[in-house]
Amino acid sequence: MRKEKDKIKVIALGGLNEIGKNITAIEYKNNIVIIDCGLTFPDEEMFGIDIVIPDISYLMKNIEKVKGIFLTHGHEDHIGALPYVLKDLNVPVYGTKLTLGIVETKLKEHGLLSSVQLNCVKPKDIIKLESMSVEFIRTNHSIADSAAIAIHTPLGVVLHTGDFKIDYTPIDGCVADFARFAELGKRGVLLLMADSTNVERPGYTMSESTVGEKFSKYFSMAKGRIIVATFASNIHRIQQIIEEAQKHNRKVAVSGRSMENIVAVASELGYLNMSEGTMIGVDAINKYTPDKIVIITTGSQGETMSALSRIAASEHKKITITEGDMVIISASPIPGNEKLVSRVINQLFKKGAEVIYENVHVSGHACQEELKLMHTLVRPKYFLPVHGEYRHLKQHAELAEKLGMDKNNIILGENGDVIEVARDGIRKNGTVISGQVFVDGLGVGDVGNIVLRDRKHLSQDGILTVVVTIEKVSGTVIAGPDIISRGFVYVRESEDLMGEAREIVKNALKQCEENHITEWSTIKSNIKEVLRIFLYEKTKRKPMILPIIMEI
Repeated sequence: MRKEKDKIKVIALGGLNEIGKNITAIEYKNNIVIIDCGLTFPDEEMFGIDIVIPDISYLMKNIEKVKGIFLTHGHEDHIGALPYVLKDLNVPVYGTKLTLGIVETKLKEHGLLSSVQLNCVKPKDIIKLESMSVEFIRTNHSIADSAAIAIHTPLGVVLHTGDFKIDYTPIDGCVADFARFAELGKRGVLLLMADSTNVERPGYTMSESTVGEKFSKYFSMAKGRIIVATFASNIHRIQQIIEEAQKHNRKVAVSGRSMENIVAVASELGYLNMSEGTMIGVDAINKYTPDKIVIITTGSQGETMSALSRIAASEHKKITITEGDMVIISASPIPGNEKLVSRVINQLFKKGAEVIYENVHVSGHACQEELKLMHTLVRPKYFLPVHGEYRHLKQHAELAEKLGMDKNNIILGENGDVIEVARDGIRKNGTVISGQVFVDGLGVGDVGNIVLRDRKHLSQDGILTVVVTIEKVSGTVIAGPDIISRGFVYVRESEDLMGEAREIVKNALKQCEENHITEWSTIKSNIKEVLRIFLYEKTKRKPMILPIIMEI
């Protein structure tokens, strides 16, 4: 009998061919470790959906093998799904101090903190499992305490970079551990999984410290209040804003729920440093003259309910834009958010603010030259590009090939692919269930594609409700049909159309009565069909038609 080849399975349940929702399972023998557990935000086709989380059906089927969830950093697309996943898959969670601080806030909100085992680790820590061990390696990103993860197995090392950039002058002074990457490369890395988000950009990503230079320039120019919108998780950006505020003898207030939460966590854990009395509550800003105030807020992406959007629309309870305010948007619009951001900028200008929205941001992801350096340090035998849309993965594969890597040792995957890595090759071997689970309010997974299709239909064409009362025994129509329109036409201005529609339905009901049709489903189908044909002929629209039959 032929002995089964020793191999490692890599299964990305999210994070390939998409931005966000990062979650990867690494399986060797009877151990599975999960790297990250993120969410993504809905696109314009996902009507009413709050967030999107990964489908973990495969992990639930193999729950006895899952040894833990290992987090690279504290961004939503890497930790946001944890409160939902841990309700079903309650396994130990490992992460650095700030990452777990942010996770704790989320778990408290969901009432899970007391039931989940959180394990705080430091860079260079190694967690030993039955058939593999997991090592955390310091990296730089747009959030503090980021790490790459190296999984050591008897077959070799699988190295996952997480999101990273190479920053020689990071704000906290903690440079990525290049020596460890080089050491692993010298010993031999079996598989590299590397961030592909910025692969289309040549050169290097600018250091976070360059943003501080821009803040210095604009703070010196400002005569009134300064309002800075940025990502709540970018602790280093917030630190630079605070330092600049202190230099100019200004007090700092924060606005936005996520900003307040993360600033509180980062301050408590020692990731934000400021003089006593620098931070004030939003309630206190009117006690100071405008030239003594800096407000740090959420909403850099123009999100509808964010603090900056509410400020711009004059809907914020405590902050009102006045002539002379300077608003700095310290972020680049995520693709798809450009219109939202433009709308907010226009509203701010109309209210008399000076708005600065270009070149006050740097990316947290590696550009081409940094990716080349990572490949050169690690020198992997096999390569699987991750984190990005398919075009990013493809271009990262081409970059690796230009660096001299054998094309046959590079593999492009899609979510759910089972990628097997052995000493003598890498290949795809089947797929597992993967995909999206929609979270709508308190409902998780109860909204699927059919519901979304109906919501889209309603948003585009509206709905007509047809109400008919029928005598139970004879099947005779006693009352109606009454037709109610929502989102289709304005009834008062379309009385003729509604009148004709009622006659059409009456005739259909009469035919059903003459043919002794009493099945509700058949009567409803006939109403829908005749009304659909009539309305399309008259309006070239296809509203959702909902017949309601009441029996007496």
